[in-house]
Amino acid sequence: MEQKITTPAVKGLLISLVMIIFGIIVYFAGQIENQGLSSLQYVILFGGIIWSCITYAKQMNGNVTFGNVFGHGFKTTAAIAAIMAVYTFISVKFLFPDIVDKSIEAARKNMQEQNLSDSQMQTALDITRKFFLPFAIGGLLLFFAIAGCIASLIGAAVAKKNPQSQNPFEKQ
Repeated sequence: MEQKITTPAVKGLLISLVMIIFGIIVYFAGQIENQGLSSLQYVILFGGIIWSCITYAKQMNGNVTFGNVFGHGFKTTAAIAAIMAVYTFISVKFLFPDIVDKSIEAARKNMQEQNLSDSQMQTALDITRKFFLPFAIGGLLLFFAIAGCIASLIGAAVAKKNPQSQNPFEKQ
């Protein structure tokens, strides 16, 4: 009996759900500004993509190449990025609209520490408020592309590979 291969979309959905649940817990615990705790979400992302690559290689009984495994990991990344972009839009617009105000306030504190003038701060904060959602989604997609590439490379490197001969002339 042939083992069924879990698709990158299903793995992306599972990893995204874990990241969303973790993010909601952090939000309701009031720990959004806790950088150490927030960085655990990136560990979930990296670990999930590496897990996806290793699982794929196991499901294929090691009959994969580095490129196959990398491609599977990056497809998983694309699924995660798409799901998280939609979730980010929904959460900022409907579920947690106060997150914009919290982010603006955190940015204001950072700017005050940098001794910016009031007019510079106000201009920067107005732009941040106006373009918060496009910046958030754009930054998420860019970060996920870079992180997904790195995690897929690591996953492809550590996954056990035992590819059958790729030479078509040996099959004769």
